[in-house]
Amino acid sequence: MAQGLTSAVYIAASILFILSLGGLSHQESARQGNLFGIAGMALAIGATLLAFTPTSYGLVLGVMAIGGAAGSTLAARVEMTAMPQLVAILHSFVGLAAVLVGFASFLEPAGHFSGAEKVVHDIEVFLGVLIGAVTFTGSVAAFGKLQGILSSRPLTLPGRHLINLAIGLACIWLGVLFVGAEFPAAGIWPLLIMTGLAFIFGLHMVLAIGGADMPVVISMLNSYSGWAAAATGFMLANDLLIVTGALVGSSGAILSYIMCRAMNRRFLSVILGGFGGETSSSSGPKIEGEAVAVSTEETVQLLASAKSVVIVPGYGMAVAHAQHPVSELVKNLKDRGVETRFAIHPVAGRMPGHMNVLLAEARVPYDIVLEMDEINSDFPETDVVLVIGANDIVNPAAQEVPDSPIAGMPVLEVWKAKTTIILKRSMATGYAGVENPLFYRDNSRMLFGDAKESISAVLANL
Repeated sequence: MAQGLTSAVYIAASILFILSLGGLSHQESARQGNLFGIAGMALAIGATLLAFTPTSYGLVLGVMAIGGAAGSTLAARVEMTAMPQLVAILHSFVGLAAVLVGFASFLEPAGHFSGAEKVVHDIEVFLGVLIGAVTFTGSVAAFGKLQGILSSRPLTLPGRHLINLAIGLACIWLGVLFVGAEFPAAGIWPLLIMTGLAFIFGLHMVLAIGGADMPVVISMLNSYSGWAAAATGFMLANDLLIVTGALVGSSGAILSYIMCRAMNRRFLSVILGGFGGETSSSSGPKIEGEAVAVSTEETVQLLASAKSVVIVPGYGMAVAHAQHPVSELVKNLKDRGVETRFAIHPVAGRMPGHMNVLLAEARVPYDIVLEMDEINSDFPETDVVLVIGANDIVNPAAQEVPDSPIAGMPVLEVWKAKTTIILKRSMATGYAGVENPLFYRDNSRMLFGDAKESISAVLANL
């Protein structure tokens, strides 16, 4: 394929990727956005295979078939509750690929340059490996936290910020040695040592972040993986990979900023593990009163007599696979003339948009799914709020307890409704490990049990 035609196809693929991001920004156009992304990637792969003739098409297509089969199998089998873990581990693959491509580009005899070209190429290799290594171990650590293999509590090593600073300074020094090396044999050792330090830094950085900030971590690692891909594009002189990586990196950075703003966190504080390191769950509010349990029949009576109902979904709804019974409950209530809406917190679940995807899967109408800022002021006029498997995002301690680990985090003010019914399996704390005084409010009721079974029982009685 001629160079001009390749560039034209790459431009078309880039436009499709931009359209894909635009489509994914709204629920109504998300499916179309996915199709744009698929079409763009198909164009990109096809153009690359035709423009850069591989040694063996059979080998390349065989490896692609193996990867495609593995990816489609994972996509078909993964539960929606495990989607954040899947995203985290996929980010790790991007980071590891950047590391391997960086070493391959440095060691390839044909890739050895001289003069200014050598300096530029070595900087590209060094930065690509650095970002890729941090992304790889950071994503693996995030996967471990989300999967429950590792504790969600932040790892607060003594002098952890000094450790990070020392690693950063060491990497800069090693970068100077690497770029200044006259022969590959002299440059390989600084590159290897830096890679090891970057692995340690990525692991330590994510382990030092508390569980309540994991949605920010996911979007942050998404940004890192994009910049790692862009660095790989520079090493391979592939313009499309540079553009695509920059799109992913910048969009992930913007999403991270939005998540931090939604949680009243400083981005720098989160990535340095500052949040959650100075407090513990023991600094939560002093609990007064007793939790009052409610039966299915009483819940039915409250819903049947209500004029307005707001449903707040959380990670527990995803775990229980309760989205479909909840959708049926909404249809039943709307048929009765009850105004029924959803309140979505920006960090509900384990990743941005987690609850929106679940509700879309259950075919909940988009127009009744409202963001926190749109619905928070309506709670005082709401008769019944159903909190399904949510905890930290409805915790009044965020507003009332200055030294709480979630202090300052904007939350859904469900306690202002006439009656708040919380569906939970037990009185356990949420992912942040903070006690929730909402459970003990005079207008709160606890409906214990599996959320899917509880909603199904309520629906049957209605």
